[in-house]
Amino acid sequence: MEIALVLVALATAVLAGTAVAGRLGVPAPLLLVAAGVAGSFVPGVPEVVLEPEVVLLGLLPPLLYAASLQTSLVDFAANRRPILLLSVGLVVFTAAGVALVVHALLPGVSWAAAFAIGAVVAPPDAVAATAIGRRIGLPRRVVTILEGESLLNDATALVALRTAIAAGAGATAVRWDEVALDFLVAAGGGVLVGLLTFVVVARVRRRLRDPLLDGGLSLLTPFAAFVAAEELHASGVLAVVVAGLLLGHQAAVLQSAQSRIADRTTWRTVAFLLENAVFLLIGLQCRWIVEDVAASELTGARVALVCAAVLAAVVVLRLVWVFPARFALVRGGGEGPAGAYPWTYTFVIGWAGMRGVVTLAAAFVVPADTEHREVLLLVAFTVVAGTLFAQGLSLPWLARRLGVPSPDPREDALARATLLQQASKAGLEVLEREVHADPHGVLDLIRQRLDQRNFAAWERLGTVAGEESPSDLYTRVRLAMIAAERQRVLEIRSSGQVAAEVVEDVLALLDVEESMLDSASSEREELRHVTAQTARSAEACDDLLEHPSPGHLEATECARCLEDGTRWVALRQCLRCGHVGCCDSSPGQHATEHFHRTAHPVMQSAEADEDWRWCFVHHLTA
Repeated sequence: MEIALVLVALATAVLAGTAVAGRLGVPAPLLLVAAGVAGSFVPGVPEVVLEPEVVLLGLLPPLLYAASLQTSLVDFAANRRPILLLSVGLVVFTAAGVALVVHALLPGVSWAAAFAIGAVVAPPDAVAATAIGRRIGLPRRVVTILEGESLLNDATALVALRTAIAAGAGATAVRWDEVALDFLVAAGGGVLVGLLTFVVVARVRRRLRDPLLDGGLSLLTPFAAFVAAEELHASGVLAVVVAGLLLGHQAAVLQSAQSRIADRTTWRTVAFLLENAVFLLIGLQCRWIVEDVAASELTGARVALVCAAVLAAVVVLRLVWVFPARFALVRGGGEGPAGAYPWTYTFVIGWAGMRGVVTLAAAFVVPADTEHREVLLLVAFTVVAGTLFAQGLSLPWLARRLGVPSPDPREDALARATLLQQASKAGLEVLEREVHADPHGVLDLIRQRLDQRNFAAWERLGTVAGEESPSDLYTRVRLAMIAAERQRVLEIRSSGQVAAEVVEDVLALLDVEESMLDSASSEREELRHVTAQTARSAEACDDLLEHPSPGHLEATECARCLEDGTRWVALRQCLRCGHVGCCDSSPGQHATEHFHRTAHPVMQSAEADEDWRWCFVHHLTA
């Protein structure tokens, strides 16, 4: 019963803390860590100790799997060089640098123990950086690199930690060729187990049509992959990540629509609860770690010096690593040609190195007889809390100060409308190819609904603050109707005239329609807000003022795409020289490439019925 009460209290604190953070406009991870630290000193609060097995087996697999499902395999592969540089090279570099600091400042600590704590504090958290990064709106490529790094770096850190502990045991001398072989075996084995997990789950899913069974299989998958890999002395982390990336990429083929919708909701809920519970648990470790250090033979000044030095080391070492490696961090991306990314992106990647629960859990793996173990645990806690607060709080300000652009909802709306139009074209080709007997005009109704869907998507690009669009009118009227319909259904349910199962089916249909309307309405409101802000900014953009719209442009082709043998999605025309190139949703992205080659600042859409302009320099539309 005591465990149940603790779990209920933990879940309640997570929900309340997240709600308060939303109202205050503060990142929930930071507020929950602070609440945990304060709560750990409240009399009567039980001592909560993070057991490594609980974290590494109970929390890490579902968190990694949930993050992997949401990570684009295409973007991950496109950014594999910077991801590997950060998740492997930077982890080893940080572990070695921290080992030097710890060995120099803590008397009696062996090189093995120093390297062990270096491996513990080396990997940034799989949750913290991306949670804060998405909230403040970092560029998508930056978020992809941070996500990919945090998905893989735990594997490197855990292998390094295992090697350091083995060296500390003193059984045999450590040979670096054996360490490298151990890492390759663990990594290769983890990838193979992940691939095998994907194959097995994919075959089972092709035979499942029940969303409940599919959901149960989904919840089992990360634990099965992790345990199988660890039993084979391979990397459970890599097994979970590989399985999650592949299953997420193939979800549209392997799962039914109902299963995919249920899966998204399930894993969003699991990730929400576990992610936020993790930060609260981190804070709750504070009191007993501090009490253990108070009994240490080292002076408080020495302990504070070690903690501050290691915290500074992990921050500085990351920045020292990413800037020389910038040539790789700006290559192979999905948003533009090589060299198109300013140094500000690199600095943000270097600053977004927040640590999390894996660091704290791994610290407890350090053997109990290690010299000054209690101080090493405090060092790990200091790095976690320090990076979360120092970097987490300053990252939004830093991104704004450096002028790092957020993803533009208008570009997303344009890409969405273009993609829907391409999808509709493919669907209509099937409709025209098949011969159907249609005495009731069903085919005309299908065409009409496709036109309405495409019109609504393009209409979002023209949202103006203070004006009600046709879609706004439809949403407002239809939501009022749905409310009346639901009320009538509930009245009938209360009378007992209709079976409960039938009532629930009808309510579910109304819920689906209402959720779609709410989602579309939220997107339009966001577009209105951004459009209103940038309209004011565009008035001060000299480049847009110098390049007025010549009216509607209707270019017919992208010459570079024809040369490369690729297809464009939409066309853009330079307003200085008239060059026509494809948009950023096209494989070649030749309009953006033209800007980076010529510095011509403004382009205009060359699609029919579009006359909006874009300033590459100031990231503004008009």
